[in-house]
Amino acid sequence: MAEMTGRKVLAITVGAFGVIIAVNLLMAFKAISTFPGLEVDNPYVASQTFDVERASQQALGWTLVADYDEAAREISLRFTGADGRPAAVDTLDVLVGRTTEASDDRRPAFVLRDGAFRAPQDLARGKWMLRVEATSPSGTAFRQRLDLFVED
Repeated sequence: MAEMTGRKVLAITVGAFGVIIAVNLLMAFKAISTFPGLEVDNPYVASQTFDVERASQQALGWTLVADYDEAAREISLRFTGADGRPAAVDTLDVLVGRTTEASDDRRPAFVLRDGAFRAPQDLARGKWMLRVEATSPSGTAFRQRLDLFVED
């Protein structure tokens, strides 16, 4: 075994810290380049109406259940009212994407069929996010974010 000199110890130390710094820079670059980090454009403005919008949404009494049929490659959304019957949805806008990056974001066209809103969608394996925005016939907004897990 060769003698450990000061130069060898310095080279090992600089090399170890160099690897750590390089990995940290790579991870920071990937985090910034793949995820926008925004839920709303202006959080302060959104906070001013949050309580009123939440109370209106809770008064609707709606429940939303999302499902993905892997065999049919189809997303389904079922809205039910407080009485357990299908809720009357006036408008529906859904953003489907990954929770960690915006490059896979899409807005499929949902069609009401058999009591559920359905859209054909080929989702790869992993965790997906659905950001659902709907309105009732009275104009009350309903917003919910759901997670979908695709196994196959």
